[in-house]
Amino acid sequence: MSIDKKMRIGILGDGGWGTALAILLVKKGYAVGLWGVFPAYLEVLEKKRENIKFLPGIRIPSAVEIIKDAKEIIENSSIIVVAVPSKYLRETLKKFTAFDFCNKIILSVVKGMEINSYLRPSEVIQDVLGKVKIGVLSGPSIAREVAQGIPTAVVIAAREIQLARKLQRIFSTENFRVYTHSDVIGVELGGALKNIIALACGISDGLGFGTNTKSALLNRGLLEIIRLGVTLGAQPETFWGLSGLGDLVTTCFSPYSRNRRVGEEIGKGKKITAILKKMEMIAEGVFTVRAAYALAKKYKIEMPITEQVYKVLYENKSPSGAVKELMTRKLKPEFS
Repeated sequence: MSIDKKMRIGILGDGGWGTALAILLVKKGYAVGLWGVFPAYLEVLEKKRENIKFLPGIRIPSAVEIIKDAKEIIENSSIIVVAVPSKYLRETLKKFTAFDFCNKIILSVVKGMEINSYLRPSEVIQDVLGKVKIGVLSGPSIAREVAQGIPTAVVIAAREIQLARKLQRIFSTENFRVYTHSDVIGVELGGALKNIIALACGISDGLGFGTNTKSALLNRGLLEIIRLGVTLGAQPETFWGLSGLGDLVTTCFSPYSRNRRVGEEIGKGKKITAILKKMEMIAEGVFTVRAAYALAKKYKIEMPITEQVYKVLYENKSPSGAVKELMTRKLKPEFS
């Protein structure tokens, strides 16, 4: 696969995922710039060549250019990868409203939803930056494993399938296989909603439950994701793919999953405020569950696991009480 040496890729977001993609792309031969909100931390990245907060122990190649100037990262890049936590997405994008994105391609790798508006990341990007060419990437992709070159498969979705195919060619490597899809809604919602179920699975781990419990949560949680996703306009089959079931399994079982780990701490009796205070990284599910719970109420969708996770996080319900309520609900057929 030939590399366009003139193509420069700019990454907005110096967290683990942004850093991992920068490493992947520069190893493939592209010119890559990495930008972050905090200039002082960019100095650390440039000096140490290691993302000590978000990806410790992984060397950042010298070919990855650390960019402090917002204007430079946009004007000199053909493709802009947005890797900012959904909680800070709108605020961060406002720094770029003065720049021209007409001839740029944007790829969102953000997994979450905006809390108050319930917008997906691609919708937030277009709301702030206007009508831009945009694709979304999701799937079972722990940043550390991608940076280490461990075989990984993901999906890129765009409404224009030619755009998805172009991005597929750019991002695919022998260890990073990219599939294409046209269901932007489903791919984004799969990546966002799975974090809620990972919180539930983490709570199960913290309570000392076994594989039976976690597998039941994963399966019934997937049904909740499909119910809400289809209501919001997604294709049901999308959730059986990489951005749905694939990402769900990884996030619920991986020791590197932030959301599962937060849930585990809650299951052990810790409070969410105390847990988040000690975290450098964002556990997207903590915020996404608020949007999902509100949407379930709005559309009258049955999402019992989501509801219980919300009540544990935001209404001080005990994890054991949430489990009891789930297990003693009215008996029913499996697919009703």
